[in-house]
Amino acid sequence: MTSDARALRDAFGAFLTGVTVVTTVDEAGSPIGFTANSFTSVSLDPPLLLVCLAKTSRNYATLTGAKGFGVNILSEGQKDVSNTFARPVEDRFAAVDWRPGPHGSPVFADVAAWFDCATHEVVDAGDHVILVGRVEGFENSGKTGLGYARGGYFTPTLAEKSLLASAESLLLGAVAVRNDEILLVDDGKGGWTLPFVEKAEVDGIESLEHHIAQTAGLTLTTGLLYSVYEDTKTGRQHVVYRGALGEGTPKSGRFFPIQAPPVADISDSAVREIVKRFGAESMLGNFGVYFGNQEKGRVHTVAAKG
Repeated sequence: MTSDARALRDAFGAFLTGVTVVTTVDEAGSPIGFTANSFTSVSLDPPLLLVCLAKTSRNYATLTGAKGFGVNILSEGQKDVSNTFARPVEDRFAAVDWRPGPHGSPVFADVAAWFDCATHEVVDAGDHVILVGRVEGFENSGKTGLGYARGGYFTPTLAEKSLLASAESLLLGAVAVRNDEILLVDDGKGGWTLPFVEKAEVDGIESLEHHIAQTAGLTLTTGLLYSVYEDTKTGRQHVVYRGALGEGTPKSGRFFPIQAPPVADISDSAVREIVKRFGAESMLGNFGVYFGNQEKGRVHTVAAKG
């Protein structure tokens, strides 16, 4: 049975997940926390999420008896935080910048997102319990989350960095959004397009963020890869990212509703399909990555929005 359990655990580990640190405070008001990847969104109305907790965990009594708990989705640069909270370290919280969330559980700085929850339900589930939390407060930084699979970490941008490093010349673009609106810029032909910048051989993704800061006067937090395609008419490669824009009025370009973009005024067929696809995927909360050319390709669904 032991070997079967180990094999089953290894099979479960084939599923690519994010990494979180679940937190709460004990009766004395001291913070406690542990690393977990058994997290998922449950409902938007009411706003619910869940995490799983082993009954053998030393945090079992505290978590199941607490008024609530926090979930911190770690960002790509926080592997050390994950390791700290996965080990029996004496003072784990000394290693992170944290504060009490609006419902009282510890929330971390520099995470991809955090949720502070009231305990909604505790469900018995074999050798674990399912903690269902009602979201009382949350924050989304726009940073890319840290990944975990097969017992090891991975960062979604590593493959993208390899792609950028190996390409001699390409166009970097962004589906840049803010408050359910997308930024489009003048295409020079009386219509609209996405913001693009030509990447020199030594440039990285920072050149795209710098370009939008210079031309639109807005900060761009680059997220996950969204589209990789070749324009067969020009022979140019295009790499497009999702991104979140900061506050301010754009110096150039214009915001349009994500669900009502000016598709008739987007002459580039590839850009037109990107904008339409993003609107449709935003409605569903499921986003993918397109690989192909301006006419034909395939969308690989890779991420879900909680």
